[in-house]
Amino acid sequence: MVERQIITEANYRYIELGEGTPVVILHGLMGGLSNFEGVINYFPSRGYKIVIPELPVYDLPIIDSSVKSLAEFLDGFLNFKKFKEVVLLGNSLGGHIALLYAKFHPEKVKGLIITGSSGLYENAMGDGYPKRGDYEYIKTKSEEVFYDSKVATKEIVDEVFEAVNDRNKLIRTLAIAKSAIRHNMAKDLPSMKTRTAIIWGAQDTVTPPNVADEFNALLPNSDLFWIDKCGHAPMMEHPDLFNEITHNWMEKYNI
Repeated sequence: MVERQIITEANYRYIELGEGTPVVILHGLMGGLSNFEGVINYFPSRGYKIVIPELPVYDLPIIDSSVKSLAEFLDGFLNFKKFKEVVLLGNSLGGHIALLYAKFHPEKVKGLIITGSSGLYENAMGDGYPKRGDYEYIKTKSEEVFYDSKVATKEIVDEVFEAVNDRNKLIRTLAIAKSAIRHNMAKDLPSMKTRTAIIWGAQDTVTPPNVADEFNALLPNSDLFWIDKCGHAPMMEHPDLFNEITHNWMEKYNI
């Protein structure tokens, strides 16, 4: 299990594997380090250092529960690790954090990979989980994130159910989700020159396909890749294809 590989240093908890160009992975709001097992298994043997920090989504003060605060946390972590240039790979909220970080620190970002990213539009938290005590409701909502509902294992559903029924976690989850909706990046993207791969599930209902098209239209140095029969988390539903697209893209641009 991924859990056994977590390093705790200073105020950070993270996974680090391999040597080479650092690829820093940013998980989503309801996601965790285990969502990237396919990436963890693939890249360290191919000349990349995979680093996955645990984002403090449940630990920030309410007033600081925002995308900007998480981008500042990332800056602190990268400085702590003394990384000069990194590739950022983010899913959902993680993609949004990566984009915001690249806006403020373009010189530190060699390449961006975003998948199911917020920053333009997302509808995941629109209803605020009114039936949060209802396990079957949470199970259905979790399954809707994926094209293949079987990807939403009992372990994943249990994690989401626990998070939305913990008042501390729920308040912070909703605060960050609202911050993500407020922090629209449409005006920022055209001036961001960082080379970006946009990898999207063709059946994503959280950040629908037109969101990927808009990212591609607004970002000047982007490439858009589609994965069919795939929802909001391509690296979980189609890990082999996701890794192949990512690796080929990084090799093409010598990232």
